[in-house]
Amino acid sequence: MKTPPLLLGAVLCFWGWQTGFLIPGAIMGVLLEAARQVKAPWEFSDDDFARIWNFCCLGLLGAAVYAFTANEGPADFRGLFHNLGWRGQHGAGMATARTAFSLLRWLPMIFFLFAAAQAYSSREEIPLHVTSIILRRRWKTARKLGLPVPLTRTFNIGFFFLALCLFSASVHSADDTSFFWGFCVFTAWALWPQRSRRFALPFWAAALVLVTGLSYFGQRGISQFQSYLGNLNPQWLSGMGRRRFDPIQSQTEIGQLGRIKTSPKIVIRLEAPNGVPPRRLRETTFRSFKGRTWYADLTENDFSRVVPPNETTFPLINKPTVDFVNIACYLPGGKALLPLPEGSARLEHLLAYNVWKSPLGGVLEEGPGLVVFDAHYGPGKTIDEPPDEADDADVSLPDHETNTLAQVVAQLHLQGQDLGQALQTLGRFFSTQFTYSTWRDQPRAFRRNETPLTRFLLNSRSGHCEYFATAAVLLLRSIGIPARYAVGYAVHEGSGHSFVVRQSDAHAWCLVWDEQRHAWRDFDPTPASWIALDAQRTTWLQKLSDLWTRLAFEVSKFRWGQSHLRQYLLWVLFPVMAFLLYQIVFRKRHRRRGAKGSRSNPPWPGLDSEFYELEQKLARCGVERHSSEPLSEWLRRIAGDQSLAQLDLPLQEILALHYRYRFDPYGLSSTERDHLRFQARCCLVTLEQTKPATAESSQD
Repeated sequence: MKTPPLLLGAVLCFWGWQTGFLIPGAIMGVLLEAARQVKAPWEFSDDDFARIWNFCCLGLLGAAVYAFTANEGPADFRGLFHNLGWRGQHGAGMATARTAFSLLRWLPMIFFLFAAAQAYSSREEIPLHVTSIILRRRWKTARKLGLPVPLTRTFNIGFFFLALCLFSASVHSADDTSFFWGFCVFTAWALWPQRSRRFALPFWAAALVLVTGLSYFGQRGISQFQSYLGNLNPQWLSGMGRRRFDPIQSQTEIGQLGRIKTSPKIVIRLEAPNGVPPRRLRETTFRSFKGRTWYADLTENDFSRVVPPNETTFPLINKPTVDFVNIACYLPGGKALLPLPEGSARLEHLLAYNVWKSPLGGVLEEGPGLVVFDAHYGPGKTIDEPPDEADDADVSLPDHETNTLAQVVAQLHLQGQDLGQALQTLGRFFSTQFTYSTWRDQPRAFRRNETPLTRFLLNSRSGHCEYFATAAVLLLRSIGIPARYAVGYAVHEGSGHSFVVRQSDAHAWCLVWDEQRHAWRDFDPTPASWIALDAQRTTWLQKLSDLWTRLAFEVSKFRWGQSHLRQYLLWVLFPVMAFLLYQIVFRKRHRRRGAKGSRSNPPWPGLDSEFYELEQKLARCGVERHSSEPLSEWLRRIAGDQSLAQLDLPLQEILALHYRYRFDPYGLSSTERDHLRFQARCCLVTLEQTKPATAESSQD
């Protein structure tokens, strides 16, 4: 059963119009429709169709591998051959959806060769087993063992390719109704030749109009319901994703009792060309301390978008650099702050959708789940804005801590010291009189209005980095030196030729304003022993965890297009596809049958049955079979003709043999085959000598 003329060509043009591939769609449509005018079709065997099917499937695999491992999210078919550097306004989830939709739009181009092979072949239908490895294996095994081959169905690829084109064209805007009306027109066009003759044309048209109307209002309702759900944005859905780091505020563990839970999971990997990595990777800073929380005092409008000069380079500040480090880190939720070395001026080889920077030194990126980039950095100016003279946020103090801070300042004689002297005094104070600990005991007695920071400075003198950084920032502000609270990670653990940063390496320190150099500088008041103390809690299970984390990292690199495995897979697929294409095109047994040449052996058992010749003879005699009329009913109607009543039993016997010859996997024996041939010839001779009454009445 073939598709109506010009239908496939029109559908391919419609697909090209809907997906932006109008020229390829028109070319493919012309090629398929031109096959109807070819008088010398190609001879393709089942193995040939199987090779063509494998070729198309490998093409689909190659397109999927490349598309879904490219975090750019290719927008058109050119994305199969080079990176497009797409940077949308949506997150990584939208990039994945965009990639999937692009792959769906490519399907007609990927499977066009299989449809063209069917159109230009001499066979109207092909067996189903050519598209299944399991069925082909069963077929070949049966033929090799001399057993009857398993029964399989045949089909014409035309209608399947028609459905594939309409499905690919369905990836369109929800507000565009052109696809719906086009789909209705092409569906009616395809169903018109197959409509039942038992119903009148007006009834068929009315049913079609009714179904079309119901479908239109149904799809409009679904679209509106989908928009309604999208606008709800319920809060309970936010807890189902991974938690993002908030660049606006940082809630500390100051005052938390018991041990602070730190995870040994590796979250960042670094490679330093000179073998010396930066000591710290900073994410951002904060200015205001209230209760147990540091606030940035920023809004989304304070973040400025970084405009890249090319697809993968993002300049942060205009200054010379002296070194760079390669950083690989995850982006929770597809949008997070980047951990960068102090003085970062430029990011290279960064595949991102959007990058913003804040006046407090934070660089916020929207991109894939994993990014690998080079951070070029150097001494001097940073992206942090200097203290605002009209805004005292960098020197403000919480009211409930002023008495304690004044007491410590007086004890250390900090008042009147310059920046260098103050940093030396504080460094000596914290390193000699304090200890690092992630454990916080329940205080034996509470003093009135005593805060956790007061207990740390005056009583316990033991705490983790958040205590030290917060205390140092507030003490420096007490003597008029602008300071900020910085968060990020400490880098100290080597792993082969690279370095790893764990979640437990999360750290807090100070950012101090140097008025002479007019720049911010790092100051870490936490005793250096904290790294050794954290390393003592390492267990032998950590090596197994590191191995698993490494495996997950390599998988993530492949998933987010950060490795070369994608190219390697394509290099393997291309030679295989080239070999299949060579076998398809250059095998000698692909002979074209001449327009007047003799027919070769039928490609499917039963097509040379003499029953077809007898059917044509009866049609010429005026007893033609009606459309959709079963053969048994047709022969019964013929037997009702008195002049042909003598053919009733022979025709029933011929039909039974024909059905067995055509559809029975065991076929006919040689004796039964000769009997079919003999009976058909006898009936033909009888028809030559008898003129049916139906034919006479038609002449009258």
